[in-house]
Amino acid sequence: MSSSPANPADPYLKTKVMTASSAQLRQMLFDGAIKFAQQAKSGLADNNHEAAYEGISRCQQILIELITSLRPEIAPELCSNLSSLYTFLYTRLIDASRKRDPAIVGEVIDLLQYERETWSLLLERLAQENAAAGGLANIPDAAPPETRPQRPTGLIGATVSVKG
Repeated sequence: MSSSPANPADPYLKTKVMTASSAQLRQMLFDGAIKFAQQAKSGLADNNHEAAYEGISRCQQILIELITSLRPEIAPELCSNLSSLYTFLYTRLIDASRKRDPAIVGEVIDLLQYERETWSLLLERLAQENAAAGGLANIPDAAPPETRPQRPTGLIGATVSVKG
């Protein structure tokens, strides 16, 4: 998006995107996909082919971005499932465009909203865990092992191995 005087929100959006974490960016992608799917649904319902095309195309672009941003090296099964879901949504948008059926886009919106809500709950939980971790009264320092305070149990302050 280029910044122009006609749309003063563009600089704000650019700043928001440039300062967002990867988790927040993913949430923004869900928000955008929902917004454009709603535009497509309205366009189909109102027989506004340009709005429908624009909404479907932009939503599909976001779905492709969601697919390509998956990291299967970290969670192969989860990424495979999410890739299948996003591919299904992409295909349903093709069906909606071909059949000019706003109800199909409604199904896509429902699934996108569910995904966004799931992602929001995950972000809330991570924020709570980070806040709890920041609230530890005694964080071990670099003192010799025999003088160090006992390390907390669990993931915070513990050693975690990701090897099988």
